[in-house]
Amino acid sequence: MKSLSRRAMLKGAGVAIGLPLLDAMTPAFARSANKPAAPRRFVAMCATLGFHTPFLLPTQSGRDFALTPYLEKLKDHRNDLTVFSGLSHPEQSGANGHSSEMTWLTAARRPGLAGFKNSVSLDQFIAEKLGPQTRFPYLALTTSSESLSWTSNGIAIPGESSPARLFQQLFVNGTPAEVAGQVRGLKRGQSILDTVAGESKKLDRQLGAKDREKLEEYLTAVRGLETRLLESEGWATKPKPRVEAKPPTDIQNRNDAIGRARLMYEMITLALQTDSTRTVTLRLAGMNAVPVIDGVKNDWHNLSHHGQDVEKIEELKLIEQAEFQAFAEFLGRLKGVKEEGAALLDRTAVLFGSNLGNASSHDWRNLPIVVAGGGFKHGQHLAFDKQNNTPLSNLFVSIAQQMGLEVDRFGSSTSASVKGFELKG
Repeated sequence: MKSLSRRAMLKGAGVAIGLPLLDAMTPAFARSANKPAAPRRFVAMCATLGFHTPFLLPTQSGRDFALTPYLEKLKDHRNDLTVFSGLSHPEQSGANGHSSEMTWLTAARRPGLAGFKNSVSLDQFIAEKLGPQTRFPYLALTTSSESLSWTSNGIAIPGESSPARLFQQLFVNGTPAEVAGQVRGLKRGQSILDTVAGESKKLDRQLGAKDREKLEEYLTAVRGLETRLLESEGWATKPKPRVEAKPPTDIQNRNDAIGRARLMYEMITLALQTDSTRTVTLRLAGMNAVPVIDGVKNDWHNLSHHGQDVEKIEELKLIEQAEFQAFAEFLGRLKGVKEEGAALLDRTAVLFGSNLGNASSHDWRNLPIVVAGGGFKHGQHLAFDKQNNTPLSNLFVSIAQQMGLEVDRFGSSTSASVKGFELKG
């Protein structure tokens, strides 16, 4: 059988549709001396109200740990994940008890306090390095409004909270007139940037050293935006992938936190499966309300501040077990998708955890962290010093390297790896 090119198209009636990665394309890759590397992906998800860690973290380290109530929900994926304890970012006391949300993926210190400026988040660091390999360099998603993502200049990136809008962006092609209008808009943007850059160079000759430095930072940002506009113009004229899934209907009940998360998990799977993006963040926001979960009768945020009240902890357990059940289903979806004979999960590093080690006291140390997939050796609990935590950024460096980046530091990292966390042979 003749093998198909990766760039093969379905053509007819003036329409061309790009094919997904098919098994029939593999022989062509196999014969090539320059076989393309399999795509690598990264997904980061932060539950902002934390987890009751005695129900998550095992008491034993290593591979023979007993399953905890939350890990019981993940038992089918035990050999696909690693549980971490004793990790954190340094100096995370901030403007309030939840300020460390802002720096979970950046490691910037003293979030929200006077003089604070955030730094680039791990997903954006990766997306910038990977370049225009996919239609969407990244997806910044949320179940509320804010995302986990920050630009290289420390600017917050708005989060997409509507699965329906996300589906439209990913898979619904515009009319020819809409596509032409989008391209015209992109070209106008480039023209404006050309003018601004030209005028800025004239201004440069009139400025002192400090102002020239600021201007150069600005021009660097302009050049980056111009590059992204050029990349967007190329993608604007390419057809989007076809999927069999029906467009989702947004859940209008804002208190159905688990249902809203499940819809986002479905969209993330589709986005990765179609190689529409390779970098995704999802902020799993809590709420000052009663979530739609059987047996839960009290405000979620209030329950997270349980003060060791047994009844509150048992009610909180119902919420957090539901979170881990939804996460387990997401991992199952990724394992069920095959790409060149391998599970999509094996090529996707999934970071799941929280910016709070103890939500009841707003403690940002000893963060609950789980990493699944990504080609790492799993099936273990890596426990580090609870008093002198290992920088979470060390783990970030390992993930960035697995994504193909040649880096040896990020954020507050002190090492280019985490002891005991290795790639499969």
